[in-house]
Amino acid sequence: MSSSTMAQRVAVAINAQRNELWPALAGFALFFCLFSGYFMLRPIREAMGIVSGVENLQWLFTATFVVMLIAVPLFAWLSSRVPRLHFIDWVYGFFTLNLALFALLFFSADESVWLARSFYVWISVYNLFVVSVAWSLMADVFDSEQAKRLFAFIAAGASVGGLVGPALSALLVSTLGQSGLILLAAVLLAVALSLKQVLMRWREEGGAGRAGAVQAESPRRPVPGNPFSGLMRVLSSPYLFGIAGFVILLATASTSLYFEQARLVAELFPDRAAQVRVFGVIDFVVQAGALISQLFITGRIARRLGVRVLLACVPLLVCVGFIGLALLPTFAMLAALMIVRRIGEYAFVRPGREMLFAPLDAESKYKAKNFIDTVVYRAGDAMSGWLKSLLDMLAQGAWLVALVGAASAALWGLLGWYLGTQADRKAAERQELVAT
Repeated sequence: MSSSTMAQRVAVAINAQRNELWPALAGFALFFCLFSGYFMLRPIREAMGIVSGVENLQWLFTATFVVMLIAVPLFAWLSSRVPRLHFIDWVYGFFTLNLALFALLFFSADESVWLARSFYVWISVYNLFVVSVAWSLMADVFDSEQAKRLFAFIAAGASVGGLVGPALSALLVSTLGQSGLILLAAVLLAVALSLKQVLMRWREEGGAGRAGAVQAESPRRPVPGNPFSGLMRVLSSPYLFGIAGFVILLATASTSLYFEQARLVAELFPDRAAQVRVFGVIDFVVQAGALISQLFITGRIARRLGVRVLLACVPLLVCVGFIGLALLPTFAMLAALMIVRRIGEYAFVRPGREMLFAPLDAESKYKAKNFIDTVVYRAGDAMSGWLKSLLDMLAQGAWLVALVGAASAALWGLLGWYLGTQADRKAAERQELVAT
């Protein structure tokens, strides 16, 4: 079989056109590197959160939100001065140096409680920033029609990385130690940066096939606006404001489950190694389920039923799961709901959420999107953490938390349906514009 025929068959298998094959594979590989590195570190982060005390988790979430408030204006200031072609170089280069510094600190003082707290907060900031920037890149490189066909496959790279990362962590932690794993994550981030060059080069060559005003936004120019233009964009646009509300409701459901998971794991598995194993098993099951869904289900739903179904189906399942948790508050029920929620987020909600940005301009894709993905998301985390503490004081047991979670998930699903409908209409309008 010739290489040309093989390439054609691979392109058909991943819903790509022939000229999109290599950019799609580069996007897949970029997310594989990011998530392999992050999921090597995630079990360490979860254990660090327990070291700091489960009763202090809301403080760690609040600290993460405060750091985001400081970091996002700096991020926006940088994007206003550095051309998009080189912006990710600066961001990923900075975080690579941070990883190297933490590797050194863990090598010399890995039992420090303050180091555990700092790492927990920092890795929460790091993950949102590098993933948000990566999806901004994808929304910049691919248009709305391409996003529906390719984003599920590209997101599958994250799921494969999420499978490989915990396996590498389990296999290498005794040999490399925590500091060695952190250093390996820095190397993977550097590889992701090289893959970004492939994608931007393809975009500059006109591979994305953009038209009109979006095509005129050269990646060799900085993103317009000031350090607070992301916030102003969100406040002035009902569409972007709706996405912000969607993210807050997503964070509310996720954080409620996360706190219950941390509490039950701390009670049932007091040994740190056992905790890491439990978190690792959950991560493995989630990534395997997400990968299967991304490869065989997500793209077909997006093309045939639209983005609205991607954004609404998971909240509906989570709502039902919360009601089940209120009736049967066990670790098995919680673990099952956590797995369903995270598979759904990775396979359906996250690709669908990124499709919402594909028809928008560069300032919305980089500044407004980053503000939503970081400050708004962590604000939702922080508010949900304190709400969870309040609900725990009002009622013993998980039933009240579960009922509030069910109500939040129902609103989440309704808003997802509305936003997805708007995105499908915007995409159809752009298709008509290009056709004429």
